[in-house]
Amino acid sequence: MPRYKPSDCHALMLPVVLSEQIVPGSFAFALSYLVDHELDLSALDARFKNDITGASAYDPRVMLKIVLLAYSQGIISSRGIAAACSRNVQFIAISGDSQPSHAHIAKFVVSLSDQIQPLFAQVLMTCDAQGLIGREMFAIDGVKLPSNASKERSGTQEELRHRAERLDKAADKILALHQAQDKAGAQEPLEAKRQARVEALREEAARTRAFVAQNPKRLNAKGQELKSNITDPDSAKMATNKGVIQGYAAQAAVDSANQVIIAADVVGSGSEQAMLAPMIEQAKPWSDESTLVTADAGYHSEANVQQLHDSNTPALIADGQMRKRDERFAEQAKHKAKPDPFTTRRQRPRSPRKASTSDPRTSASTTQPTPPRARRARS
Repeated sequence: MPRYKPSDCHALMLPVVLSEQIVPGSFAFALSYLVDHELDLSALDARFKNDITGASAYDPRVMLKIVLLAYSQGIISSRGIAAACSRNVQFIAISGDSQPSHAHIAKFVVSLSDQIQPLFAQVLMTCDAQGLIGREMFAIDGVKLPSNASKERSGTQEELRHRAERLDKAADKILALHQAQDKAGAQEPLEAKRQARVEALREEAARTRAFVAQNPKRLNAKGQELKSNITDPDSAKMATNKGVIQGYAAQAAVDSANQVIIAADVVGSGSEQAMLAPMIEQAKPWSDESTLVTADAGYHSEANVQQLHDSNTPALIADGQMRKRDERFAEQAKHKAKPDPFTTRRQRPRSPRKASTSDPRTSASTTQPTPPRARRARS
């Protein structure tokens, strides 16, 4: 029998030099150098007043490295990032083994919202200094993202008032039903579950009325009223190819040379047409007179085309009839019936049921009778 060298998968005490785990040429190395030497994070330092008294805080530079490294690897939850800081050698190295909890990470991400734009501009300046922005073509596109808000809590001012009335009527109906079932004729205390439901309906109705009273109407560029959401007033109802969602429209402009994002924004509106001009305006510091702007049919409108013409901006914006004119899309209809591999679950093909003479569900046309001689042989 051959002999092999033994292997041991149990815990070992190994000396690890954390600085050597950040390999030059890797994203983690570039991120660590950029945060430590290129970005001005004095605004983040100014938030702390614990020079003399108070507990020590996590270095915002370390927290920024952890969060950006996690995002680059598809880790977007605070608990997942915290777990990586205690188990992943690369995260342990880039954080100096500080191991912040998921609560500290979540608090840092929330507090970082005011500093995102300045940090983004500093990163773009560094990319431009390294020659990573080509300025030949900027591609603009967007995606619709769901928010943590219910669609049922959206509506115009009149629709929200009507919703509050319906909630009150539902609570009154529960009370009336209880009184009708009271055989003794005296109103008895409601059951705990039913009472909780009545109180929830009353609170929701009051919350809806308060929202209508405190918030003005949302109007679009044409003066038409937009639907507001009680839970997330900044979000909006928008149609997608997967149905209607309550969420936001995220936009990005990307340079064609090295796919560097030069402009980004998130708005609570389902109209991409209104975002074309703002995205071009955000990308102006990184463009020149010959930079070509491209976008799909969602950004096409007569007003946008006229504005591009008046500002002398080179652009290629697809219109709604482009696919009908382009011969390359002549056979696209045959592909629409195909299932979407990302949303349609694969079902295993069922094995055909064997025909049986004793099964009454089996069709007679598929059942072959057993010859008499064969039946005698079995018995």
